[in-house]
Amino acid sequence: MLALSKRDIQNLISMGDAIDLVKTAFYELREGRAVVPLRSSVEVAPGSATLLLMPAYMPGLPALGFKAVSIFQENARRGLPTANAMVCMIDPQTGVPVALLNGAYLTALRTGAVTGASAQLMAREDARHLVVIGAGTQGVTQAAAVCSVRDIDKITVVYRREASWNSYRDTIAEDWPELSDRMSGTDDVERAVREADVVCLATTSRTPVFDDAWVKEGTHVSGVGSFTPQMQEAPSDFVARSRVILDMKEHALEEAGDLIIPLRNGVISEDHIVGELGDVVVGSVVPRENDTDVTFFKSVGNAVQDMAVANAAVLRAQEQGVGQQIDLG
Repeated sequence: MLALSKRDIQNLISMGDAIDLVKTAFYELREGRAVVPLRSSVEVAPGSATLLLMPAYMPGLPALGFKAVSIFQENARRGLPTANAMVCMIDPQTGVPVALLNGAYLTALRTGAVTGASAQLMAREDARHLVVIGAGTQGVTQAAAVCSVRDIDKITVVYRREASWNSYRDTIAEDWPELSDRMSGTDDVERAVREADVVCLATTSRTPVFDDAWVKEGTHVSGVGSFTPQMQEAPSDFVARSRVILDMKEHALEEAGDLIIPLRNGVISEDHIVGELGDVVVGSVVPRENDTDVTFFKSVGNAVQDMAVANAAVLRAQEQGVGQQIDLG
């Protein structure tokens, strides 16, 4: 079995590659050429520790595999990553496991790439100021992805703890050093959001992290942090005035508190949802009608994204002789 580390994946798949790959995954999903069961969730400690299991199969690539993700909030106090993951790729012809990948970095890469795709398709072309709310691992690749599709000259990272901001800066300096000079941190979320052209939400908050009144016309917001019905990063009144695009409607309506809560409270109806990102990729849905529209992309994560990126990484690793071979027999 082939094992690929974070550094291996970084050398094999650029952010631009990842954005193209997730757009292909959304196309396959939209065309009905992907099998993606609703993910299984194990509450280890309700509200603070969760294990997620996410399988997917895309015969068109072909790609078959699964991801296991653990999200343990208390790890922040232990000096450990709050999110850990592994991805296992399986030969679709024989069922034999062929590769094991660092899922934490792969998840961050593809999650960033999904936001990058949404910004490429939904944000104004003249967007210059990016605000990232959440100074964790996912927030790093959010910044890298948006900067790869728009000419961002100012990045503001909103943090709650100074230690998180310091860690964020260190990771940027190591993995995306070209962004360092454009970046600053703040704990003033209102001022940051009021000035933003693009906002990335990368928290697991159970209460909205900004007010609708702070969001100026024309802003694009991407929400990727919350992933349960109880979590809500975006306020309901903001969702109500936005043009809403989802990664996958079926999953979002089961898992995204950002939608479930305003739906339950009668603030919006399902008709308010404009479409899925795959619809935007093929051009059947227009996400933005003018430069004053406020757009909202909501993703709860989808294993087709992981499979598309992981499959490409494995194929390139096999061609280039990258990675380690391990024998489990």
